[in-house]
Amino acid sequence: MSYKVEEVNGCTKKIVFNFETLDLTTEIKAELTKKQKTVNIKGFRKGKAPLAMVEKLYGPQLEFDALNQFVQNQLIAALTKEELNPVGQPSFEDMKYDAGKSVSFNAVVEVFPTVEIKDLSKLSFKKEKVEIKDEDVESIKNNYLGSKAEMVEITDDSVTLDKGHTAVLNFQGTTADGEKPESMKGDEFLLEIGSGQFIPGFEEGMTGMKKGEKKSIDLTFPEEYHAEELKGAKVVFDVELLEIKEKKLPEFNDELAKEFGFESVEDFNTKNRENLVMQKEKAADEKLHQEILETLIKENSFDVPGALVAQQKDYLKEDVKKNLSQQGFNEPMMEEYFQKWADDLNEKAQFQVRSGLILDTLAKKFEVETSDSDLDAKIEETAKGSGLPVEQLKQYYSSDENIRKNMMYAIREEKTFEALKSQVKVEVA
Repeated sequence: MSYKVEEVNGCTKKIVFNFETLDLTTEIKAELTKKQKTVNIKGFRKGKAPLAMVEKLYGPQLEFDALNQFVQNQLIAALTKEELNPVGQPSFEDMKYDAGKSVSFNAVVEVFPTVEIKDLSKLSFKKEKVEIKDEDVESIKNNYLGSKAEMVEITDDSVTLDKGHTAVLNFQGTTADGEKPESMKGDEFLLEIGSGQFIPGFEEGMTGMKKGEKKSIDLTFPEEYHAEELKGAKVVFDVELLEIKEKKLPEFNDELAKEFGFESVEDFNTKNRENLVMQKEKAADEKLHQEILETLIKENSFDVPGALVAQQKDYLKEDVKKNLSQQGFNEPMMEEYFQKWADDLNEKAQFQVRSGLILDTLAKKFEVETSDSDLDAKIEETAKGSGLPVEQLKQYYSSDENIRKNMMYAIREEKTFEALKSQVKVEVA
């Protein structure tokens, strides 16, 4: 055996190769002969140039190619024999080559670590109890009725502006240097209090005002505001409250329920209560699963491949970029964002990689398997919660193999958590 394996850490191996006698003459000559048949050299027909001339022109490159192929073949053979599953590309170091005599080199390879999970029976967790109140269903009903609502003016002059009201106002902002930009001006502007439409403090500053009242509100733009010139800028908004309006909802009856796709008011209440239970159960499970993963990561230490973390960071950055671009961020702004939150991004990537390795280990331990019937059940569940047709969802998940694989992976994780929760103590409280 012309190599030995050294352990750098739990997921990194160094394979030290040493061939004290190595003659690549045969391999180089074979490469020269192949090159001779295809090369074009001035003064000779294609493939008819003398071998000596081909060697003179291409010898060093072909020798390098032969050596590189030899190195790759030896690495693959060693990985196969040692049953090492590499992550990412290996790195080579300390290459020493004496033409026609010897070669030695090291290959540093990251591999999937062996994850050993400690006794699960000693772990205990609490899951939030799911409770649905009448006001929860009432809130959903009001959201539906919002599209049918009529905006009416409050004529009682003693009423003060509060959350949920819509203010009709004039406003003008003045910067610290006395400028009054048109972008900070509005006439008969409609603003729903509590919507968060304006910068923090504006709506709160208006709360409590009465119709006809004027007021100056001192504010500071957020440091992360999208307009560079306004980041952290101080401004005074002079506002005048012209009217206070409120939404007047229609009476909810069977006729309206049918317009919204339900058979009756009773059907509306029943189905939305069921959906609320499903949503809150899912939220409670997600919170529990997060706590379980945090505990398992804390209790079970192991090295993770840097290549996996780097790959996960790239995935996270792509997702964040999509969201930032929708908010109007350009490339320089995104670069600044990623510099500011680099540590958080790295920490999140580390957590996700460790979580994935732990769940994969547990899935194998519990012999978790997924099938087409699991996917069908998930589609039925999704259709019930979203209101989308089952056939439409089936078509979506069959339209792209990656979409289907991602869903099957998520189902595998869910089934792993179910098996895992049977091994630990979970109290509902």
